[in-house]
Amino acid sequence: MARPAGVRGARPLPRSLRPEPVPLVRFAASQELIEAIALWHSWLTGERRASPHTVAAYGRDLAGFLEFLTAHGGGVPGLKILAALEPGDFRAFLARLARDDAARGTAARKLSVLRSFFRFLDKRKIVSNAALVSVRTPKLGRPVPKALTEREAQAALERVALLETRPWMARRDLAVLMLLYGCGLRIAEALSLTRGAAPEAPGMLRVAGKGGKTRLVPVLPAVAEAVRDYLAVCPFELQPNDPLFVGARGRMLNPRQVQATMAKLRGALGLPEHATPHALRHSFATHLLAGGGDLRAIQELLGHASLSTTQRYTAMDPARLLAVYDKAHPRAKD
Repeated sequence: MARPAGVRGARPLPRSLRPEPVPLVRFAASQELIEAIALWHSWLTGERRASPHTVAAYGRDLAGFLEFLTAHGGGVPGLKILAALEPGDFRAFLARLARDDAARGTAARKLSVLRSFFRFLDKRKIVSNAALVSVRTPKLGRPVPKALTEREAQAALERVALLETRPWMARRDLAVLMLLYGCGLRIAEALSLTRGAAPEAPGMLRVAGKGGKTRLVPVLPAVAEAVRDYLAVCPFELQPNDPLFVGARGRMLNPRQVQATMAKLRGALGLPEHATPHALRHSFATHLLAGGGDLRAIQELLGHASLSTTQRYTAMDPARLLAVYDKAHPRAKD
């Protein structure tokens, strides 16, 4: 790590900008660097409105990097040291994380924190160093969606109406879950439906998805029946533009209430921790694929912009892929 004297790009902090020292310093650093970190913390808290948990996590990641620099450079890090860092120094830090068996996601997060810190220093004209621009973020493997089994999904739909003592809310909760599992809707998509768009009969439902994109999804008879049953006992006179699903005060149902319902189902049925409202959407896609559904058709039903997003579901059912291969490939029977 080069540290020539009189390095340009590192400037002492004006006294007017020097904040109180950071109360929890777990690393060796020059006083000017400690003051710069305190400014960064204040910016995260004040302007970025980051939570105390986030600020503390960022601080730990930066502290780990500075501890690395102390060993890597053989001296206490300061502003001039930061200004003189080269791409190889940051790559050495990533290599150290890899030797310590840090996950790629962890390394990517730490690198993101460093980018944030150096951008802050540059904008405040404290330190200018563009070395991080040429350092690539570790590639992350996309997580495989976690779905419920068909038996678990069915058990959730059968039990949900028993969790509420008020009949209209019980039927409302069932209708919401039916839309998530039966139509593959996101929770926000289901709760944004209006009374006028209520799928009260089998057919096609127009859904407003991410980025204002709309798509058509088929409505199964069981889903339409659940919606009709809910509307038949809903105590509010819903107008066409009113939310379809409402809470106790007649306002749009809060997503947290649906999440709380799924939490109750996890406890009552012994479902896995990933049994969330979004897991029902994953289950919709997974069970369609297992039943022979076409991947591109499932992409359209889910509203995915890219087929690669939908292809994640294939990793969950290798037996299904093998069956398709055996059935379709001309040399599969050789």
